[in-house]
Amino acid sequence: MLPFELLLSNPLQFFRVEVALEDINDHSPVFPEERVTLDIPETSNPGSRFPLEVAQDLDIGSNTVQAYSISPENEYFSVAYGSRSEDDKYVELVLEKPLDREEHAEIGFSLIAVDGGSPPTTGTTEVKIVILDANDNAPIFTQERYFGKVLENMPEGSVVLTVLARDQDAGVYGEISYQFSQAVGQNNSAFVIDPITGEIKITKPLDYEEAETYELRVRARDGGGLSAICKVLVEVVDVNDNAPEVVVSSFSSPLPENTAPGTVVALFTVRDRDSGANGKISCGLEDQLFFSLRPAYKNYYELVTVSALDREETARYILRVTAADAGSPPLTSTQTFTVDISDVNDNAPVFNQTSYTMYVRENNVPTVFVGAVSAADADVGLNGKVSYSLAAVQAAEGPWCSCVSVNSENGHVFVLRPLDYERLRQTEVTVSASDAGSPPLRANVSVRLVVLDENDNAPLVLYPGQDSSPASSELVPVSAEAGYLITKVVAVDADSGQNSWLSYHLLRASEPGLFTVGVHSGEVRLRRPVTERDSVRQKLLVLVRDNGKPPLSATAAVSALLLKDLSDVRLPGHSSPAPEDQAGSLT
Repeated sequence: MLPFELLLSNPLQFFRVEVALEDINDHSPVFPEERVTLDIPETSNPGSRFPLEVAQDLDIGSNTVQAYSISPENEYFSVAYGSRSEDDKYVELVLEKPLDREEHAEIGFSLIAVDGGSPPTTGTTEVKIVILDANDNAPIFTQERYFGKVLENMPEGSVVLTVLARDQDAGVYGEISYQFSQAVGQNNSAFVIDPITGEIKITKPLDYEEAETYELRVRARDGGGLSAICKVLVEVVDVNDNAPEVVVSSFSSPLPENTAPGTVVALFTVRDRDSGANGKISCGLEDQLFFSLRPAYKNYYELVTVSALDREETARYILRVTAADAGSPPLTSTQTFTVDISDVNDNAPVFNQTSYTMYVRENNVPTVFVGAVSAADADVGLNGKVSYSLAAVQAAEGPWCSCVSVNSENGHVFVLRPLDYERLRQTEVTVSASDAGSPPLRANVSVRLVVLDENDNAPLVLYPGQDSSPASSELVPVSAEAGYLITKVVAVDADSGQNSWLSYHLLRASEPGLFTVGVHSGEVRLRRPVTERDSVRQKLLVLVRDNGKPPLSATAAVSALLLKDLSDVRLPGHSSPAPEDQAGSLT
């Protein structure tokens, strides 16, 4: 019988197949020995029987040995055969008439075994009968069958059992020696018998998994040539000397991280060459959080997923399946499954900031680097490769600034053209980070670009007017006291911050000690009372300077008339600059 198991996948199915082999008559009967010599005393009585080794035929049923015959036939012997029990067959020579050694010292013939095949086959052994003088008692074993047990791990030289035969004759005819009578097709080299004591020992450790029983035949022969045969059955007792085996039939790795729970990862079978409790196997899995074992069919098991997998949390699982038998002590074996988890695009890029603010100074050079955005993707490979771009915005969200660009590979942000703080103080764009998965996942972040002011605008004097038309003069009564407000210089600066902080300074005056200018207010006041020595016409030059680095400045020209009576302002030429002033060096 040839048993095996057939495994089909998609869907998973099992079939147990048994092939029965039918016997044909392809073996002939074979005797253990080609020649047999029997020493028979001449005192043997007719009807005496002399056992011989039966012929063995490896075939079964009707193809095995069915009959025996003698050729050529003789008047002294016939053959008798049969079965004492189902597995105990015999063949014997039957003495038909008394022997006379003086007439025939030896008798020879062939013993033929015939099987029941079609056509039948035969086996032959040559029988030689040596007629002896009176040795009229053959050995007799104390038991027809001997039974023994031996543990498979017993050391070499251990005694299995002892056979014993007795002979009533005395002297040489009563001395018995023992030897194995080897059966055809069986190798008994694992055993040895002491020819004197009859002790049967093992010559090497036995293996229960190789053979569970041994059948031996022992012949006891006396000194006169008479013999007897007994059967010895040796049972090998199993010990737990084989660890369980795990044989993997199929294994899937890597697994996508979106694998559904209940997916079969591996299919394997367990077996143990021992028997009984020593061969009873149980399986266990160390990690039961994400995987478990499920019996499939007989000694097959499935390794299945029990919960969702996440490559970003665990990229590889080392699963150890332990198979243990029920022996004492138990033996175990471990099978390791390394399950790699493959990535799917289930993570969108994530920026390292919720928003970005970047700064650029006005009047920048074209394509100036102002900062970088950075996004990370927990996936790997193309699923984790991030590229950057500017996201188009709806018109309602505001105008899209064409002056900003982002590098698609590293997220560097550039300003493409010079900016003017006085026209654009800040703008906002949306940067999109997209991975290369299919379909791609993306995330957006807001980037605010703030333009920093540079001191690129000089102060502008609003009053007094600095156009080309003649400036009017401020009227100051000669009776005015110190601190009298003459006028106020008003100026503005288009810059912001410190670049627009203005200060006022008296740069030059006709009478320097007569006037003072407020540094922060630009107010022009009398520093002291007017005296008669002071000229009626006074001219001042006020410097207006911002707080930039370097500072930029402008000047304002102020004219003043010192009058006794403010009602009379028609002084000759008071509205036009003096001739000497026209050639002045003031700028």
